[in-house]
Amino acid sequence: MRSLSEAERDLIRLVNDPGYARWLEQIRSIGGCAHPVYLSGCTITRDAVTGEIIWAYSTGHEPGERLPVRCRNRRASVCAPCSRLHAGDTFHLVRAGLSGGKKVPDAVRNRPRLFVTLTAPSFGPVHRVAEDGGPCRPRRDAPVCEHGRLLGCGLVHSEDDRLAGLPLCADCYDYTSHVLWHTHTGRLWDRFTTAVRRHLASAGGIPRSRLGDDLVVSFAKVAEFQRRAAVHFHAVVRLDGPDGPGTSPPAWATAQLLLDAVRHAAASSFVTPPDSDAYGIERLAWGAQFDARPIRSFSEGDALSDEAVAAYVAKYVSKGAAETAAGLDYRITSLDDIRAAAVNGHVRALMGTCWRLGGLAELEHLRLRGWAHSLGHRGHILTKSRRYSTTYAALRADRAAHLRTGTGTGTANDPDTITESAWRYVGSGHTPGAAQLAAGIAEDHAQNREIGREIRQGGDCA
Repeated sequence: MRSLSEAERDLIRLVNDPGYARWLEQIRSIGGCAHPVYLSGCTITRDAVTGEIIWAYSTGHEPGERLPVRCRNRRASVCAPCSRLHAGDTFHLVRAGLSGGKKVPDAVRNRPRLFVTLTAPSFGPVHRVAEDGGPCRPRRDAPVCEHGRLLGCGLVHSEDDRLAGLPLCADCYDYTSHVLWHTHTGRLWDRFTTAVRRHLASAGGIPRSRLGDDLVVSFAKVAEFQRRAAVHFHAVVRLDGPDGPGTSPPAWATAQLLLDAVRHAAASSFVTPPDSDAYGIERLAWGAQFDARPIRSFSEGDALSDEAVAAYVAKYVSKGAAETAAGLDYRITSLDDIRAAAVNGHVRALMGTCWRLGGLAELEHLRLRGWAHSLGHRGHILTKSRRYSTTYAALRADRAAHLRTGTGTGTANDPDTITESAWRYVGSGHTPGAAQLAAGIAEDHAQNREIGREIRQGGDCA
């Protein structure tokens, strides 16, 4: 007779615990979160005038005297349930800036709007998936580099081909420029937005410092890693009036002018890295590949729809680093971590370059070793200007208020009440048996969502 595994023993312990039913209810309420955070404490809501207790909650009667809450990790590789919730919030955040809603006026759909793609420059030839389905780099007279490798490739690479994105010659590839470009993308984006505003001001015949009196440039951008492990940006850019989305820009601020502005800014923006002479790098700029497409309420010609743009951005933000050739989902603390990482040689070389450059005194301020896991890129996956639309915090607050109102476990934000809370962190994660049960709950929720989607679309669920 075989002995029980640790997970099986833990499952038996869980289901025989007197608090099992309540624990299961808790895990269902957080969607089967894979790595919940446990809190202990209480919340009391009182009448602001009389001091009478309207509602009170304490973890004193909960299993283990604690309450699990979602980890809220955006990466599907870390926690699929929370990543789906984050993707949904991202969809609503981006769409609100395109179609209105979430306290954003519906009139934003009539503003000049573009979906802009900015890419990294070339750091050396890499294997690619040809758009026409043809060979990678077919050249009969392909030259040989100084390391004796052909700089051409007649193979046809598929989307999941391991060679796609890898350098034709790793010894020729400019890993230093690649890493330093990643490190300076934040400054490069700032230069880009400044150049857009400067071009608009020049076209309107007004000083750059007074552009805000006539219009506001709002944006939301998402960072995505290409197969070659170089980040590029997709950005929604919108023109508003001086008071934000509630007002219209002047008549001269057209969609064509916005297109001219972003095209000019992409071609002219650059930054100079520190000690550029030591590395032979005079400037870091955007790549030659540039795209800007108008956004319409519905797809039309080469224009994208509001829904398509929001869905694309939401889909990307839930991807983990391992899924996008972006390095690792955890920080690196030593060279041994880089050697042991489950990544290809190209990504490992980029992490190693971060570690090497991070040890130089002149580059210490860049903190490259702290960002080696993301290949030197230290920006957020999604950022937006203040006036573009709502925020993640506002969306979470609205959801929490809806849940409190719907379940009768509290009151929404009420000026006639005072809420006092005292909470502390007491742990995180699941035991082996609990992890299996949570995974089953998460799978059930995912299947229910899929069935609901098919029903809404008129599909056959039989």
